Amino acid sequence: MRLPSGMTRFLRLLVVCACLALVPRLAAAGADVTLFRLFLLDGSVLTSYGEFARVEDRVVFSMPVGGRPEEPRIQVATVRAALIDWPRTDRYSASARYQRYAETRGEEDFRILSNEVAVALNDVALSTNRQQALVRAEAVRRMVAEWPKAHYGYRQADVREIVSVLDQAISTLRAPAGATAFELSLVAMAEPPELEPMISMPTPRQQIDEIFHLAGISNGGAERVAVLQTALALLSESGAGLSDAAMLRRSAERQIRQERAIDRQYTSLSQRLTAQAGRLAERANIGEIERLTMRIPKEDLKLGRQRPEMVDALNGAVQAQLSAARRLRLLRDQWLLRQSAYREYQRSVRSQLLLLVKSQASLDAIRRLEGPAPDRLVSLRQQLSGGAERLQRMRTPEHLRPTHELLVGAWRFAENAAKARFDAVEGANSSAAWEASSAAAAAMMMLTRTQQELRALLEPPRLR
Repeated sequence: MRLPSGMTRFLRLLVVCACLALVPRLAAAGADVTLFRLFLLDGSVLTSYGEFARVEDRVVFSMPVGGRPEEPRIQVATVRAALIDWPRTDRYSASARYQRYAETRGEEDFRILSNEVAVALNDVALSTNRQQALVRAEAVRRMVAEWPKAHYGYRQADVREIVSVLDQAISTLRAPAGATAFELSLVAMAEPPELEPMISMPTPRQQIDEIFHLAGISNGGAERVAVLQTALALLSESGAGLSDAAMLRRSAERQIRQERAIDRQYTSLSQRLTAQAGRLAERANIGEIERLTMRIPKEDLKLGRQRPEMVDALNGAVQAQLSAARRLRLLRDQWLLRQSAYREYQRSVRSQLLLLVKSQASLDAIRRLEGPAPDRLVSLRQQLSGGAERLQRMRTPEHLRPTHELLVGAWRFAENAAKARFDAVEGANSSAAWEASSAAAAAMMMLTRTQQELRALLEPPRLR
C-alpha cells in the first residue's frame, strides 16, 4: 500500500513519542502521604499531614503529633483562614503536589499519554480516509494540550514537543486539500510550579512548638484544651530529650485549668440567662427578654470575651425565647378577643355535651359487648336520635368549627352505636354488635377530645 505524501514522516515521528516515554523518573517514590505547610501571617508554620481543607472561615488539617515518622499519630486541628498567608501557602502546596505527583504517578501517566499518541499517529499514517485521519489527529491534539492542566504541568516541554508533532500531522493532512493557511486551536498549557524544597517530618521539638503555637491562636474552649492535652501526651513521650519539658508541661497544665474555669463561667452564664429567658417567655414578657439580650454582651465583656461560640449559642437561645414570647402574646391577645365567643359556645352546647357525658357508661357497655339493659338502650336511642343533625345546623364561628365538628362526630358515633346495638339485640346479630362496639369506642374517644379542646379554649394560651 502506498502511503499518502508526507505520511512516511509520521512514522519517524512515532519514535519521538516512544523515546519521550522512556525518560527516567525524577525521584524514587516517597512516603504515602505528602506533608503540606500552612504559612501564617505571623511568620510561623504549621505542618499538615496530607491535604488540608478550607471550610468557610476555617482550615481543617491533620497535624502529626508523635509516633514514628513513618506512622505518626494524627491530631485533627483547625485554624482561622484569616491567619494564613495564602499566596505563600498556595505556592508551597503547588510545589508539593507537583513533586509528589512526579515521584509517584507522573511517569506512568506520561507513558500512557505517549503510547496513546503513538497509536493515534500510527492510525493516522495508515488511514486511507484523509478526512477521518484529520479529525482523529485534531482530537488527539486537543487531548494532549489539555493534559498538563490535570497533571500539575508535568513534563510541559515534552508535551509541547508532542503537540508540535501533531501540528505537523495536521498540516500534512490539510495541505493536499489546497489549504495554504489554517488555524490551530491554541490551548494555554499549565506551567509547572516553582519548585521548593520538600519538608521532612517535624522533629518532636518542632511538633511541640507547633502545638503550643496552635493552642495560642485557637478560639479557646474545648479546641484549645484538646490541643494542650495533645501537647502533654507528646511531652510524656518525647520530653526526656527536652531541657524545658517540665516548664512546658506546667504551662500546658496551667492553661488547661484556666480554659476549664472559663468554660464553667460561661456555662453558668448560659444556663442562668437561658432559664431566666424561659420564665419570662412563659409570661410573654417581651420587654424583659429584650433587656436580657442587651445584658449578654456586657456579661461576655466581664468574662473577657473568651467564648464567642458559646455566646453565639446563648444569643440564639434567648432569641428563640423572645420569638416564643411574641408568639404567645399574639395568641393571648387573640384569646382575649374571642373569649366571649368561647363562653357563649360552651353555654350553647352545654346540654348536649352533658347528655353525652351521662351516656358514657352505656356507651362503654356497648363497647364491651355486655349491655346496657334493654330498657336503658331504648331510652339512650331515643335521647340521641336526631341530635347530630341538630348540632350540624348550629351556626358557629369559623375558629370554633374544628371543635364543633368533633362534638358532632362524637354525637353521630354515639347515635349509631345505640342504633346498631338495638338492631343487634333485636336480631341476635353478633356482627351488628361488633359494629356497635366500634362506633361506641369512636364516640367516647371523640367526646374526650372535645372536652379537652373546650377546656383549652376557656384557658389562656400557654407556652409549649
